[in-house]
Amino acid sequence: MSLIENERTKLLATACNNAGVATIVTGLVTPAVATLYGAGTAIQSPWWPFIGIAWLTAGLGLHVIGQVILGRLKP
Repeated sequence: MSLIENERTKLLATACNNAGVATIVTGLVTPAVATLYGAGTAIQSPWWPFIGIAWLTAGLGLHVIGQVILGRLKP
């Protein structure tokens, strides 16, 4: 029984980690690349550092949640 529960726990942790990576890419990498190609007007905003920190914090938070979930694995 614990093998099935462990696999479900791993899947949930992976989903949280992937959501964290997607959040960071969406909030930081995409606008940076858009700016390199001349299409990034969002980074020219004076609020950009705060928005970038918020996206980064959300992504790292999801990653940490995934790590905590992995701590629930049973031997």
